[in-house]
Amino acid sequence: MDLRYSESDEKFRAELRAWLNEAVPAHGSAPAVNDWPARRAWDTGWQKKLFDAGYAGINWPKEYGGRDASLTEQLVYYEEIARADAPYVGVNFVGLLHGGPTLMVEGTPEQKAAHIPYILDGSQVWCQGFSEPGAGSDLASLQTRAVRDGDHYVVNGHKIWCSFAQAADYCELLVRTDPDAPKHRGISWLIMPMDADGIDIRPLPTLAGEGEFSEVFLEDVRIPVENLVGEENDGWRVTNVTLRFERGTAFASDMISLQRFVGELIDLAKRVTRNDASAWQDRALRVELGHLAAELDALWAMVKLSVCESSKTGVPGLGGSAVKLFYTELYQRVSDLALRLLGRAGASRSDVGSLPNGMILHRMLNSISLTIAAGTSQIQRNIISERILGLPRDRRPR
Repeated sequence: MDLRYSESDEKFRAELRAWLNEAVPAHGSAPAVNDWPARRAWDTGWQKKLFDAGYAGINWPKEYGGRDASLTEQLVYYEEIARADAPYVGVNFVGLLHGGPTLMVEGTPEQKAAHIPYILDGSQVWCQGFSEPGAGSDLASLQTRAVRDGDHYVVNGHKIWCSFAQAADYCELLVRTDPDAPKHRGISWLIMPMDADGIDIRPLPTLAGEGEFSEVFLEDVRIPVENLVGEENDGWRVTNVTLRFERGTAFASDMISLQRFVGELIDLAKRVTRNDASAWQDRALRVELGHLAAELDALWAMVKLSVCESSKTGVPGLGGSAVKLFYTELYQRVSDLALRLLGRAGASRSDVGSLPNGMILHRMLNSISLTIAAGTSQIQRNIISERILGLPRDRRPR
């Protein structure tokens, strides 16, 4: 694997950077976090600009409207998007980073034609309907039921932690279609229109004061059988395809932003004073920041490996679990250091003086959720130990 940037990569970087330098300021400031109509318009408007400029779906095949960029061009794209502080998928995280890619691998020609072009140009927004109150880390325990009735499935159940449900057109929905089968073998993956009758969306405010998650109640929701992705009762296999996309490169641009954040902490340490000296003069602090910066370099190398693997197979490998585990726990350690650096000012949601404590506190609160979302750290460790390292499986109750 040779991931050195070529002359053509640097040409692509220069073209993309020049476009971003004009397009990002022209797009304006982000709306209030809980103004969902405005957020959807802002995020999808940016996606349409990417699409029109030829930068949407950077790693999607050209047959689906993507750029089909080389491996190294994909990495350049992630780096430049983060450098420019450009909008990054936003409300259509689910559609662009794992729903759409799952359809490319598992969908029928009709499903691909009905959704992929419109996810790519920002016309369709998707949400995720996986977790339930009694099925989070043990996702295969889900109980939302789908019963076949002619050309439709009739769905009843309760989903929770549904990302961007209040802004979505469609939902990637996991349901139980065979209650008598072993729990991993009776699941199906459906495309649910969010305007169907019987859907009740209730936003869930978070510690950070945002409401991107919702719980969704489903009562006699009718979903066409043609919206089944993969075979009936084969949804657990399809789900693992989705989760590999979610755990692989979905956070790539965020990782570059985290590298920039560590650089900002170095500048902050030179401004914050402790006992008549700057915090930067604390050797232990400098060592800790240096270690974190080195670990972020190693993390980015892991992302390169994961992208390389997915470029050969079309599906991210199991290494995505290692990337996700490393990134989310490292994010928490960076956020913890940032809060310690602020001292008492870190308790305020509003900036104190010239300190960016509002942003740092928000990062810290957000970091708490990252080791839970997309599979907890404990789940990732099990996957790594059993499926990558080949260690003996835990004893399961019969």
